[in-house]
Amino acid sequence: MNQPGSAPASGTRSVVTRFLDAVERVGNRLPDPAVLFLLLMLAVWGVSALLANVSFSELDPRSGDPIQIRNLLAGMSFTMFMADMVRTFVNFAPLGVVLVAMLGLGVAEHTGFINAALRAILSVTPRMLLTPMLIAVGIFSHVAVDAGYVLVIPLGAVIFYAAGRHPLAGIAAAFAGVSGGFSATFIPSSLDPLLSGLTQEAARLIDPGVVVNPLNNYVFTTASAGLIILVGWFLTDRVIEPRLRGTAVDGDAADMPAMEALQPNERRGLLLAVASMLVLSTLLVLTALPPGSAWRAPAGAPAGAGELLVATAPLMQSIVPLIFILFLVPGVVYGYAAGSVKSHRDIIQGMSKAMSGMGYYIVMAFFAAQFIYAFGQSNLGALLAIKGANALQALGMPTGVTLVGIVLLSGLVNLLVGSASAKWALIGAIMVPMLMQLGISPDLTQAAYRVGDSSTNIITPLLPYFPLIVVFCQRYVKSSGIGTLLALMLPYSITLLVVWSGFLLGFWALGIPLGIGASYDYPAG
Repeated sequence: MNQPGSAPASGTRSVVTRFLDAVERVGNRLPDPAVLFLLLMLAVWGVSALLANVSFSELDPRSGDPIQIRNLLAGMSFTMFMADMVRTFVNFAPLGVVLVAMLGLGVAEHTGFINAALRAILSVTPRMLLTPMLIAVGIFSHVAVDAGYVLVIPLGAVIFYAAGRHPLAGIAAAFAGVSGGFSATFIPSSLDPLLSGLTQEAARLIDPGVVVNPLNNYVFTTASAGLIILVGWFLTDRVIEPRLRGTAVDGDAADMPAMEALQPNERRGLLLAVASMLVLSTLLVLTALPPGSAWRAPAGAPAGAGELLVATAPLMQSIVPLIFILFLVPGVVYGYAAGSVKSHRDIIQGMSKAMSGMGYYIVMAFFAAQFIYAFGQSNLGALLAIKGANALQALGMPTGVTLVGIVLLSGLVNLLVGSASAKWALIGAIMVPMLMQLGISPDLTQAAYRVGDSSTNIITPLLPYFPLIVVFCQRYVKSSGIGTLLALMLPYSITLLVVWSGFLLGFWALGIPLGIGASYDYPAG
C-alpha cells in the first residue's frame, strides 16, 4: 500500500488529472464570480415572474400555507429590492466577519508575527504531518464559527508554501477541514444547539413531547473528525498535490513567506508576542468560567441560558472581535520587540494593506448579497427543498437507502441555499416529521443532513466565502478562478459523500450511539 505523499498509479492519475483539468477549464470559462452572481440574480427575477401565478400544492412549513413564488419584478417587490440594496450589502454577514478579522490579521502579518510563528512551527513539525495537522486545525476552528474561512484557509497556503509545497494544496486541505468537515467536531460548537433546536421544533409537529439533546450527534461528529482528517490527508497528498506539480506559482514574490531560520530579534519578538496572546487568552478564560459571567447567555435567552457555547452567548457572538484583538495585540508586541515597526503609523499601514487586498472580495460580496437576498425573497429555494423532500417520501425506500437519499438531497439543496440553519429550517420541517412516521428518529435524520450539507459545501460557488477563497488562490496563482477551486475541491466532495455516508450507515448498522440522548428509531425503544 502506498503511503500518503506517494503518487498513485500512472493510469489512475492520468484519468483523474484529465477529468479535473476539464472541470477547471470549464469552470474558468464561467463569468467572473461577481458577474455570475449578477446573472443568477437576473435569472431568479425572471423565473419568479414566470412562476408567480402558478399554484403549488406543497405547504410552506414556516406558515402552513401552500407555497407561493413571489414575483420580484412586480412593482412593490422591485422597489423594496432597490430600497434595501444598501442595507442588504452592509448587513451581508460574511462581509463584516472578513473585514474585521482581516484588520487584526493584517497587522500580525505586516509586522511579521504570523510569518515568524509559522516558521517556528514548521521547524518542529515533520513535513509529512503538515496536511493532517492543517485539516485538524480547520475542524477545530468550527468553535469560532466562521473564523476558519478568514484565518485557517489563508494560513494553509502560507504553511505549505513556506515548507516548499504547493500553496494551493494547502488551501485545499484547509478548506476541506473548515468547510468539508463543517459537521465534524472535536468539541461542541454553536452549530450543535442551533440544529438540534430546529430538529426539536420539527419533531414536535408530530409529537409535542419530543426533546432533542443539543449533543444528540456528538459521538458521530467527533468520530467523523478522524475520518475527515484521514480522507483529506490521502486526497491532498496523493491526488491534489501531484496534480498541482505542473501549476506554476506566479504570485508576487514579495508577499510570499520565506522559510528561513529565526534571528535573535525575531525569537525575542515571538516569545513576547506569544506571551501576550497567552495573557489575553487566560483573561478570557478566567472571565468566562464563573457561572455568572457576562460572556454567558443571559437569563432571558430563549435557549441555553447561562451557557457559553450557544448562539445567544456574548462569547460566541464576539468570536470575530476576539480574533481581531488576539492577533492585533501580539502583532503589535512582536513588531515593537522585533524592531519591524517604529511607530503607530506602521500599525495603521498594516491594516490599510490588508484592506486594500480585500477590494476584489468586497465587489463580489456586493453582488453575492443581492443574489442571496433575491433568492430568499422569491421562495424558489423553499419550493425546491420541499419538492425534493416530498419526492423522497414518495419513493418509500428501505431505511439505509433513505438515509443515503437524505444525504444526497441535503447536498443538492446545499448547492442552492448556503446557510446550514436556513436549509435545515426549510427541509428539516418536512423531513423530520415525515421520517418519524417511517420509524426513523429525528437524531438520525439530522445526522444524515449534516453529512450531505458538509460534503458539498466545498463545491458550491454560492457559499458566501467561496469568492474569498478564490482570492486567496489568486495570491499565489494569478490565473485562478472558480474552475480552479472547483477542480481542487471536487475529489474531496465526492469522496466525502461516499465514505462519510458509509460511515453513517456503519454507525446505524452497528448501533453505535449517535450522541447524548440519541436514538435511531422512533418511537425510541
